[in-house]
Amino acid sequence: MEVDSIFGPDSRLVYKHYATLYFIFVFDSSENELAMLDLIQVFVETLDKCFRNVCELDIVFNYNKLHSILDEIISGGQVLETSSTEIMRAVEEISKSESASNSISLVPKTVSGWRSR
Repeated sequence: MEVDSIFGPDSRLVYKHYATLYFIFVFDSSENELAMLDLIQVFVETLDKCFRNVCELDIVFNYNKLHSILDEIISGGQVLETSSTEIMRAVEEISKSESASNSISLVPKTVSGWRSR
């Protein structure tokens, strides 16, 4: 699809439909459309591994994990990783470090915790 009127000159849009979800990527003419379709495939495979049959609610309620997955695949407009196994490994490490940092409490969460200091 040509999308010059919306995203500016030299922009292209590719989409793919999986079950009830549409995945849309916008890119410039220096990228290959088939490569973008392959990138959508990798993204969806990774989401399926992460959420087991991804649906709209998974995306809505876990947007942080979705962004982590995208950050592992693409950074600064460059594709970094296309192996869904490697992407999942990195996202699991991020989740573990986030849960570990959430368990460490440097600031008391209650007023009584402040008073005892």
